[in-house]
Amino acid sequence: MQNRVINNILLLITAFIWGAGFVAQRAGMDFIGPYTFNCARSFLGALSLLILIGIFKIKKGPNRKMNKWEERRYMLKAGAICGLALFFASSVQQVGMVYTTASKAGFISSMYIIIVPLISVLLGRKFSPCLWFGVFLGALGLYCLCGSNGLRHIGYGDILIMISAILYSVHILTIGYFAPKVDSVKLSCVQFVVAGAVGLIPAFLFENPAWAGLLACAGPLFFAGVVSCGVAYTLQIVAQKNTNPAVASLLLSFESVFAVITGFLILHETLTIREIIGCILMFTAVLAAQYKGKNSKNLDNSEAISSKCCS
Repeated sequence: MQNRVINNILLLITAFIWGAGFVAQRAGMDFIGPYTFNCARSFLGALSLLILIGIFKIKKGPNRKMNKWEERRYMLKAGAICGLALFFASSVQQVGMVYTTASKAGFISSMYIIIVPLISVLLGRKFSPCLWFGVFLGALGLYCLCGSNGLRHIGYGDILIMISAILYSVHILTIGYFAPKVDSVKLSCVQFVVAGAVGLIPAFLFENPAWAGLLACAGPLFFAGVVSCGVAYTLQIVAQKNTNPAVASLLLSFESVFAVITGFLILHETLTIREIIGCILMFTAVLAAQYKGKNSKNLDNSEAISSKCCS
């Protein structure tokens, strides 16, 4: 129970960092393209983790089922799969935001809180009615927070954001599969190297990366790379070791709540009644998702779903 609470707190911290990082992402797009931005922040995230590994001399204890070389190959495999999932999800989302409003993008991209349980059901996982009720409240709360412009007109950008939500769902489930089996920090480092390396291809094909642009947005890139990537994604991996992927997606969706709150505190934006209701609904959704009846079975074994996801 104590470990579950700690993991949930780590996921909320992750969501807070991502929510606060929205300002950095928007600022960076004023100087460089989306592929270049994602590529640069991925490499910065990997570099920050390499420094962390070097300073604390992080080592993974021996895996009784694999020898040293098998562990390394498995780590590279896990990092490559997670890195590709992260690259496609973040790139499609960043490009989609160019063609749609921020409010619609915020709601549609956060639909992973619905998509993760749906994918899990297709893979044979069963969830309690309380979790499904929490998913419904979470989606409703996100609509109140981000859907002020409505979703009546679905455009090219909206479709891209929906695709990114599906890809982020795959990333969440993939992390849920690999996180219990490898070192969390090293997995995070490898996935960022892969995401950054793959990102070089579209960056040079469709954009013109230049040092002047990178230096101009050094501040946003530092926050997005070191804090949002190096810190937040690592916290996500650590926390998801023993957390139900669907519950994790609900907690991570608090990114929208924290985006509104940090906008109010830092940018002095006012919270509307609609947004306050959204925050309340999101908080209630997390509480509902955590509740289990006295006779309900434990559904928190993430490997039950993960083994079917990536085997």
